[in-house]
Order: sequence, then structure tokens, then C-alpha cells
Amino acid sequence: MDKLVKQIVIIIFLCNPTILLAQNLDNAKLANEYYQQGEFNKATAIYEELEKDKSSIASIHANYQELLWQINPDHLEKYLDKVLKYFPGNLQYEIDQISYYIRIGDESKEKKLIQEIRKTYSANQYQLSNVAKLFSSKKLWPQALQFYDLAREVSKNPYDYSLEVAAIYRTQNDKDAMIAEYIKYAESNPANINYVKNLFQNILIEEEDQQLLESSLISRIQSNPSQPIYPELLIWLQLQRKEFYAAFVQARALDKRNNLPGDESMKIANIAMQNGYWEDASEIFIYIIKNYLTSRNYPSARSNLIASKEQMVKNQFPVDTVAIRSLIADYQKLLDELGTNPTTLATVRSQALLHAFYLNEEIIAVQLLESIISNRAAPSQLVASSKLDLGDIYLLLDEPWESTLLYSQVEKSNKEAPTGYEAKLRNAKLNYYTGNFALAKSHLDILKLATTRTTANDALALGQLISDNTILDTSDFVMQQFAAIDLLLFTNQKAKAKEQIDVALEKFKAHSIYDELQMRAANLELENGNYLAAINHLDVVIEKFPTEVNGDDALYLKGVILQEYLLKIEDAQETYLKFLKTYPGSRHSAEVRKLIRNNRSIEQTP
Repeated sequence: MDKLVKQIVIIIFLCNPTILLAQNLDNAKLANEYYQQGEFNKATAIYEELEKDKSSIASIHANYQELLWQINPDHLEKYLDKVLKYFPGNLQYEIDQISYYIRIGDESKEKKLIQEIRKTYSANQYQLSNVAKLFSSKKLWPQALQFYDLAREVSKNPYDYSLEVAAIYRTQNDKDAMIAEYIKYAESNPANINYVKNLFQNILIEEEDQQLLESSLISRIQSNPSQPIYPELLIWLQLQRKEFYAAFVQARALDKRNNLPGDESMKIANIAMQNGYWEDASEIFIYIIKNYLTSRNYPSARSNLIASKEQMVKNQFPVDTVAIRSLIADYQKLLDELGTNPTTLATVRSQALLHAFYLNEEIIAVQLLESIISNRAAPSQLVASSKLDLGDIYLLLDEPWESTLLYSQVEKSNKEAPTGYEAKLRNAKLNYYTGNFALAKSHLDILKLATTRTTANDALALGQLISDNTILDTSDFVMQQFAAIDLLLFTNQKAKAKEQIDVALEKFKAHSIYDELQMRAANLELENGNYLAAINHLDVVIEKFPTEVNGDDALYLKGVILQEYLLKIEDAQETYLKFLKTYPGSRHSAEVRKLIRNNRSIEQTP
């Protein structure tokens, strides 16, 4: 009776495919677990039974074929033949079979099977691209490229699959071909260009890679000057490399081609100016002034040209007061030519700041700024900025209560605007200068989330300075001394500031503020034209505080002094190379790479 029951159970089990399928799935799961754990003998015993059942193939195929390749390649060939009898025309399994013949080096069978697939899907773009994707998944790049080319032939669109093909070339480290495909993707739809820019920014990090892109784009511009994608990408690349004059050459061509009154050139000049490349900016503004005399860009170009010259004068040490007075005269000529109006009032503000901070003529500056503030035609943004400037000048006049009153007015009337955040920052600095660190810190903590990056970064830097240097000094005595020095520097009392810095450097050698004092001393010596003395202070930071916040700033500034003021190009180049090795992620890295590149090009010039 028991024997009969067992036979009945077996018959029921075999006749019920659901039970059988569930059992096979459990066995497949067990075999796959053995495979993952490296217990190949146990896995093989189960796989060999399961391969006999068509319904089990999908569950075991990926692991089983890799296992067979490792322990029994001959049986793998038979297994793949069996699978394709179970599932004729299944592309996945056909590609696996081709992959097998590629692995064993049987080119005749590989080519025969590939030819059969080509013939079967010769007119089917979707299937051809699917074959390419399957080859890619097996890392069979030449075969994948072959079928993407076939899919393109069928679609008659050379831009199809650009991203997929570019990804393959990227994997193969074929930068030239990769760049060509990403450019194709941008060509296919102008909306794709920002995506391509982001890719290039992340991929083309090395100098030779960027040069490859530049050469490719220049060649394309020469062969097809009407395609707007090429100059746009080239200008973007040159701006990334801070090659502003080269970007201007392309922008100038775009202005001429599109009959624009210097619009593209003006954009480049403004970006150059924002990045501190005042000489490049000046040359571009001069070009616009000469060539677009009656255009809408002329007034701004005239004003910005003087502003660029102003920055050059202010950043040449020691500052030449004769040059400052010449700048004031240039601004006045502009006002005489164009008249005082909402557009030119900003030049009055520029004059005021020069009078206040470089000529110690604060009363003249106050009068000029008050003329802007009381002018009903003045733009509200300019009025707010002028009030902030006036507050700064009251600090020069030792009237901090007037300063905080003006800052607070601007903050209140521009609560969620960048100007309002700037006003809050100046109030925070005022509290810092006067030693009220807790109140300053509370303002700065809010400003870390400010809408403008510059304000947020300034707030973060000052907040960090306060935190780092008060945490172990409960009396805040040293920090108060340091803040008083910063106030002297801000109010242009440089001689008195230097005296106090020299005293502090002797007294506070063991304090965490010491590297900051060295940086202040270095900058003061630079402004006074004492370049070797400046380097001596920077060397202290470089050698003793390389991992502190000023480490990269000190090494970068040393290189600049060596190159621009002492004309020691080789020493500067050595310093720059050390900088890139030590601080590859610094905010100065892009500028340092450009300086290295420029120095090398000078060396190679016959």
C-alpha cells in the first residue's frame, strides 16, 4: 500500500508542471549560491541536471556558462548548441555563442555566425542596435561598433547612437573618436550641448585631452564655419582654461558672422574681468570701443575699460597714486562725454572709492556717494551699493555707529536679495572688527546659506577664522588683537598695522593665529614692494602650516611674486609644479595650470 501511495505521489508531481517548475527554481537558486561561494563541484552537479530542462535555462545560464568556461570549455560549446536548439533566434544566446568562439580564437565560426546575424537583421535598425548593446555587455567592443555602424546605415542618420558609441571609445581610451561622437551628439540637437559640456568637463581633465578637443573643434570650424555648435564649444573650452583672449577671437568672428554689435565679445570681456584677467578684458573693451562706436555696448565698454585699468593699477604694488588720479580723471571724461544718467552714475561710485581708499580723501568720497543716494534717477541697486560703500567710509572716519546704521538700512530694504546678504556680512565684519565675535558668528552662520557664492564663501571663511582661533582662547584676547589689525588694514592704516603685526608675530608664535599673521605680513610687504620679505613670510606658512587653510594660498602667491615681480620664471615654474602636486584640488589649480602652460610656450619660442 505504501509503495502504491509513493507511485501516485510521484505521478502527481511529474504531471504538475507548477510543482516541477518551483522545484527547478529552488535548485537553480541553490546552484547559483554554490557558484557564488566557489563550490563549483556542487554547483556543477545541479546545473548538469537542470540544463536538461528548457524551463531552467534562464535561471542558470549566466553563471553556468562562466562556470563551464572555467572548468569544461568543451562542454560549454555543446551546452550553447543545446540552448539555441531550445531557443532558436534568441539574440542573447546567439551573442553568447559568438563570444565563446571569440574566446577560443575560432575566427571562422565567429565570422560565420556574425554574418548570419547581419543577414537576418540587415533591414532592422532596432535589432541591429540591440545586437550592438549585447556585444557591449560582453565587452566585445569591435563587434559592438560594427553593429552600431550597421544600425546607422539602416537609419541613414549618422547621429544615431552617438552616446553609446562614445562610451565604447571612452572605454577603449580612444579620446579622438570619443570626442567626435560627443560632438555628433551636440550636433544632433542644440539642446544637448550643455550635457556634452558637462561630460567634457569631467572627462577631459588632462592638458593633452583638452588640446585634442581644441584641435578637433578648430578643424571643424574651418571646414564648416556655419555650424554654431563648434565655436560655442570652443569658446566654452577656452573659458574653462581661462584663455580669454583666444575665446574673444572666436566671439569676434561670431559677432561678424551674425551681424551683432559686439555682443559676444562683450560677454567674454566681462567674464575675463570677473576672473581677474584685466589685461585681456581691456584689450577686448578697446576693440569694442573702436569698432562699435554707436552701439549699445559702447557706454559699458568705455566704463569697463577704465574699471579694468583700475584693477591693474590697484594690483600693482606699491600702488601708484598718480595712476589713481589718472583713473579718476578718466572716469570724469566719461561722465563729460556721456553725461550723468542712470547708466553712468556707477562711475561716480568708482571715483568715490578711489578717493576714499587710495588717496585718503574721505570727505570727497562721502559727497560723491551722497550725490548718488539722493539722485532719484539712480537705480535702486546702485543706491544700495553706495550706502554700503558709505558705511565702509564711515569706518575709515572712525564712526562705526554710522556704518552699522547704513548697513542695517540696506539689509532691511533688501532682505532676500544679494545686496541684503552683503549688508548683513558687513555688519558681521563690523562686529568682528570690534571684538564682538559671538554676534559676528551668529550673522555669519546665517550667511553660509546666502544666495550668492561669494557672500557665502566670505561668511564661511570669516566664521571659520573666528571658530579656529577662539576655541582654545576663552579670553579672546589674541583674536581681539588680530581683529584690530584687520580693522587697521581695512581702514588703510597700513603703517600702524605693520607695527602691530610685527609685535604679534613675536608674541603669538604658539597661537593658532600665527599662520594668518604671516599671511597678513606677506601681503603688506607685497603692497610695499618688498618682494623678498613677502616671500620670507610665505615660506613660514608653506613649511610650517602646509595643511592649514592658507597653505595653498601661500604657495600660489609665492609663485606669482617670483614670476611677476622678481621675473624668476624658472623658480616660479618649479613652485607651480610643486603646487599642483601638493594641492591638485585647490581653487588656484586652473590658473596655475595656465601659468605653467604659458611659461612652457615661452620656453619653446625660438
